[in-house]
Amino acid sequence: MNPIARRIAARTGMFVLALSLVALAWETYKALGPEDGGALLGVRILPRTADFAMPHVWDMFSRYGRPEVRGSDRRVWVVVLAGGWYSLRLALAGFALGTVVGVGLAVLMARFRIVQRGLLPYLVVSQTVPLIALAPLVVSWGGKLEIGGFVWPRWLSASVLGAFLAFFPIAVGTLRGLSAAPPAALELMASYAASWRQSLIMLRFPTAVPYMVPAFKLAASSSVIGVVVAEISTGLKGGIGRLIIEYAREATGDPPKVFTAVFGAAALGLTMAGIVGIVDAVLMRNRPREEPA
Repeated sequence: MNPIARRIAARTGMFVLALSLVALAWETYKALGPEDGGALLGVRILPRTADFAMPHVWDMFSRYGRPEVRGSDRRVWVVVLAGGWYSLRLALAGFALGTVVGVGLAVLMARFRIVQRGLLPYLVVSQTVPLIALAPLVVSWGGKLEIGGFVWPRWLSASVLGAFLAFFPIAVGTLRGLSAAPPAALELMASYAASWRQSLIMLRFPTAVPYMVPAFKLAASSSVIGVVVAEISTGLKGGIGRLIIEYAREATGDPPKVFTAVFGAAALGLTMAGIVGIVDAVLMRNRPREEPA
């Protein structure tokens, strides 16, 4: 087995093992924990283990194979897959937009120190804005935007909110990578009369790759969170966020059904991070691996 296949097999095995341990912990607590919940150190934080609050793991996964509603031919897995595909496209659009903004800001801050000192604190503050409160504002602003014959589609608001969460880790990770170029290498580029743009493309970006890839993985997952929250906040139909709301209304009578949409959202985040990992593996397969300092 070649090293790449061995690494993929090892990571897959660790992922399956981690999921198995989570399922085991879930079932262990369900078997031993208090049915009506309990208190720990005087604070009531222990969750209830009743079936309506904590369904069995096998009940949650078996729900995928049953009809979405009684008398329907559509299985839950089909509905969740369709919702996940819709949200995936919105998340990809948000991730692409966040990448453009994040990398652009990182380059700007790396080029001008005064921009970095003035802008970076505001980027940090921007991530403290509650997304659930920002979503209706983005929808409202988008609905009033008129540029020629362009009509702001409702789904674009969800993608913008996904980009809002995605751009920050990309900007910070890329900035750190661009600033990590060895001083000796920068001096060598200067001795060859290389422009800042040439140094950026030939030295700084290659040096930044080990910093950018983890940031891109985090941003990909964050874009999913932004899209799902936007779908929930704005009532956008067709995505996994809408399914979470719809299935939550049936939590009392059909508890496992809620978790099918939740698991779908989690799988969507893993898929986005996996896409970044695959692209990195394909594009950088012939490049020597570097570890960030």
